[in-house]
Amino acid sequence: MPTPPLPRLIALALAASGALAAQAETADRSKPMTLESDKPCVLSLVRQTSQCSGNVVISQGTLIIRADRLDLREAPDGSRQATALGTPDKPATYRQKRDGVDEHVEGSAQRIEYDGRAGTLRFIGKAEVRRLRGTVPADEILGDTIVWDSTAEQFSVQGGSGTGNNPGGRVRAVLSPREPAASAPPASKASAPGAALRNSTSLGDRR
Repeated sequence: MPTPPLPRLIALALAASGALAAQAETADRSKPMTLESDKPCVLSLVRQTSQCSGNVVISQGTLIIRADRLDLREAPDGSRQATALGTPDKPATYRQKRDGVDEHVEGSAQRIEYDGRAGTLRFIGKAEVRRLRGTVPADEILGDTIVWDSTAEQFSVQGGSGTGNNPGGRVRAVLSPREPAASAPPASKASAPGAALRNSTSLGDRR
């Protein structure tokens, strides 16, 4: 029997394997949000909306979104929704630190939609999402549309028409193996009590 084609829509439950389990920095939620842009912003206190354009930068703690145009609205319950738009030559970008580890998740797309109430982040059009250990790329996902569901800790990736970064309409995911836990060196007689425990570092925490 012929091998079935790769489906254009796949769900990657990456939290179980540790790959791209992008639990955001929890302290970011309590930080103030800052908007910057080259052109004037229109802020409506009645509608609780903000519209900015021209090299827009939105930041909240370690969260940074850059775009050519940004629409932000706040719901009565305090949750926020944002739509960031790039240009054909310069996509919108997202970057945020993972909670408790020296890792960042960053992504880019022609359009990025953030829904604070649903806990989702949607990358649309030439979408790329990657995880970095320090400054070294570890995992990478390419597709036409990538959706991060923080509640389910799952990425959904969809192919497209075969343009941009996913020729043939195929989804591409490059996942690094989980880092093994570092073993503690044997304690010498000259070592102080408990030194081996203090020197032991676990590198396997991939939430």
